[in-house]
Amino acid sequence: MSNAEWITRVDAVEAQPGPLRGLTMALKDNIDLAGVPTTAGDPRTVEPAAQNAFVVDCLIAAGAVPLGKTNLDQYATGLVGSRSPYGACHSVFSAEHISGGSSSGSAVAVATGQVDFALGTDTAGSGRVPAAFNRLVGIKPSRGLVSARGVVPACRSLDCVTVMARSVETARRAFDVMIGFDPDDAWSRRFEALPHSRPGRSGVSVIGVPDLDLDLDPLYEKAWQQMLAEAHRLGEVVRVDVRPLLEAANLLYSGPWLAERWLAFGDKLDDVPEVDPTVRTIVRGGSELTASAAFAGFDRLAELTRASEHLWTEIDALLLPVAPNHPTLAEVAADPIGTNSRLGRFTNMVNLLDLCAVAFPGPDRVDGLPFGVQLIAPAGHDYTLIDLAAQWTDEILIAVAGAHLTGQPLNHELVRRGARLVESTRTAPSYRMYLLDGPRPGLSPTATNGAAIEVEVWAIPATQLGSFAATIQPPLAIGPLTLHDGRTTLGFLATADAINPATDITAHGAWRTYLSTR
Repeated sequence: MSNAEWITRVDAVEAQPGPLRGLTMALKDNIDLAGVPTTAGDPRTVEPAAQNAFVVDCLIAAGAVPLGKTNLDQYATGLVGSRSPYGACHSVFSAEHISGGSSSGSAVAVATGQVDFALGTDTAGSGRVPAAFNRLVGIKPSRGLVSARGVVPACRSLDCVTVMARSVETARRAFDVMIGFDPDDAWSRRFEALPHSRPGRSGVSVIGVPDLDLDLDPLYEKAWQQMLAEAHRLGEVVRVDVRPLLEAANLLYSGPWLAERWLAFGDKLDDVPEVDPTVRTIVRGGSELTASAAFAGFDRLAELTRASEHLWTEIDALLLPVAPNHPTLAEVAADPIGTNSRLGRFTNMVNLLDLCAVAFPGPDRVDGLPFGVQLIAPAGHDYTLIDLAAQWTDEILIAVAGAHLTGQPLNHELVRRGARLVESTRTAPSYRMYLLDGPRPGLSPTATNGAAIEVEVWAIPATQLGSFAATIQPPLAIGPLTLHDGRTTLGFLATADAINPATDITAHGAWRTYLSTR
């Protein structure tokens, strides 16, 4: 399936030493990378950025290597991923369904394994929605924890730079480097100045879930009910009133915040083919808002903030779906504004109410498409949410020796499930390797004349192991495998009926080595 994730590719440079050394990243093309135009989805912008965004400098200094700039809904206005003159992105799981936006290309680049993590931005859900539609983890920091200097603004008072990855562990490693006070960003604030947990919190987390029907599409409703049935894995579950939050979500594209978008880039919305007509229609409405309308919006937000404050004395995190449905590209084309508006029902309010959030994969829909959920908490509680998400997405190690190795034909079956490469290593010297139909290798333990076979160890989310195992065809099966240092993981083993001395290829020591001789 073709996709439109990249706007500009750049050559990889040697990584600097640091905690992220060896990790590759993509940047949403509203974030400055020195020497590359920052288009924000507008091809009329051709002047290269003079310097990196503050957060990009932090990541490069820690060892991350940028590979390019990614597509987005123009001027980060949209949750669909199709409002771009560079082409529409689709979910990596369905060419008919949207990728989500506005950080569309960043999500696709990560979900397809082209980079280890990617930066996006999230004002209304633009990091969390594409994460949900592509089975990714998306961290939406507290406002101001990550500097937005060098980022094209959408709503400067609300914009957050986000990170997406296939695992909580990788997203957290990047997040650790990204946060930091920037005195040259007027909206930056110090993490240590914020409260980091609920006062009086005990050892067991309290997870709030809505006490009302959320009007989800049928496939999402089934996945949500399954998520609720398993939510006790996160802690004690209590029902709470989320109506003030949902009402706050309706404010984002009215009053002060629509006027703020107009202030940020309204002068660029000419009647020319390069400007997306839906973006132009939406944002031009901000030019007509009055000061009295702005203050009415601020006043209503203050009322809703007060109405929701009690929640955060009772719960450690609120669990919500990221979106109420997963539209197709055709549905967006038929109703570009209405379809987009519905997508923001559970995400728009997070920055308005000064909250943080982490999106992560929940149970898949019954048709196999991803279903994303999010945990939400007050500003400063970022690591509480990250820890809870990691608790849900526990990983299981599995060693692969053949077609699932990096660069081999079936590696995508791991990558698409959010697996990450942990290490390249060898088995204990107690295995023989046989050539099976496919072709593919099969390992078999032996008490004598064994060898250490090259393998890759991957960490796969526990929730994805079952569907991955279902793709393994006999005579291979998943069972315990011992590594050279004595550790035991899961691995691919050949069943006894597949052992044939005539097809023994142990002498090659590695599947890739065998392939090179064919």
